[in-house]
Amino acid sequence: MTENGKKLGRCHDVRAELGASDLRITGIVLGRKGRLEHFGIGAQASASPERIRDADVIPWESIVRFEEDRIVVREESRGQP
Repeated sequence: MTENGKKLGRCHDVRAELGASDLRITGIVLGRKGRLEHFGIGAQASASPERIRDADVIPWESIVRFEEDRIVVREESRGQP
């Protein structure tokens, strides 16, 4: 949800980049398409950047806080539908 309380959907997965010696989380995946992609439905090869649907990914830097049952993100972190 956004800081103003707008629901954006459920978090189904995370995006990460593999470095030489580390793994860096780059975003969280929301919505039905993200859930399908998590299971490989409608996705390109798993290592392909084409599988990332930007509209369904919230950048990690946009996360404000984690609460017991929700993740709060900055208002401008996702385009309006």
